[in-house]
Amino acid sequence: MLTPPTTPHALASPVAARTWWWPLVIFVLGTPLWLQLWEPSLFITINQWCAPLAAEFWTGLSLLGNGWGLLAVTAPLLVLAPRLMVAWLCAAPFAVLFARTGKFFIESPRPAAVVDNTQMRVVGELLHNVSMPSGHTLTAFAVASGIYFALTVAQRRRHWWLLVLAAGAGVSRIAVGAHWPGDVAVGASLGLLSGLLGHQLWMRLPERQFAPSAWWLRMAAALVALSVYHLLTEELDFAENHVAQQVLAVVAMGSLLAYAWRVLRGKFNAK
Repeated sequence: MLTPPTTPHALASPVAARTWWWPLVIFVLGTPLWLQLWEPSLFITINQWCAPLAAEFWTGLSLLGNGWGLLAVTAPLLVLAPRLMVAWLCAAPFAVLFARTGKFFIESPRPAAVVDNTQMRVVGELLHNVSMPSGHTLTAFAVASGIYFALTVAQRRRHWWLLVLAAGAGVSRIAVGAHWPGDVAVGASLGLLSGLLGHQLWMRLPERQFAPSAWWLRMAAALVALSVYHLLTEELDFAENHVAQQVLAVVAMGSLLAYAWRVLRGKFNAK
């Protein structure tokens, strides 16, 4: 059994034991979905409900489940809240493990392989297989919950919107025709579990790991720099995200410059 963490940030961000039931509750409540008892009618209904909103709205939300996009979105945390940047990075390995394992062992078809394509709205590439779980939803919830649980109890009451954004990323996967509702439910469940597991790792990090020159922050900065390259040179999931990618690249580059200045200033002051 792991010893209880005693770091200041852990004492400020406790997680109640009952919180560990959340992933299981979502998974159980989603049973009719991932067993596809209500499919494909539920998928078609949600997909059509979302159709009146512009494709750019849904593809933008879907970008919140793309790793490169998330690195850019959260890049300001390098300077504004390094602890939160490290918090979601602690959850990321668990998210990758769950997503890769699920897609490797479960060969489930995508909606486009089952539903008459004239009955659904598809944005972007027409996908046909490895549907379970929704990797974008899993990633979005891992990052959102990793950050959420790293906040103090008082701060969490004001930042519930983090989980709402993650849910929006999940709905977007149905809206663009990429995933079944069951894929999204399982992705949300595993994403929350990833956030909780990452939080356990984060709580045990020493305070020095949140200093600007610490290797955790340097690794984060390197990943953000890599995200800038991908944002400027690749099409991340959808052509509709071109403008959003350009904006995020600027945000990420500005954050990197501010982070580099803080590191250099710290070294200068230490002399």
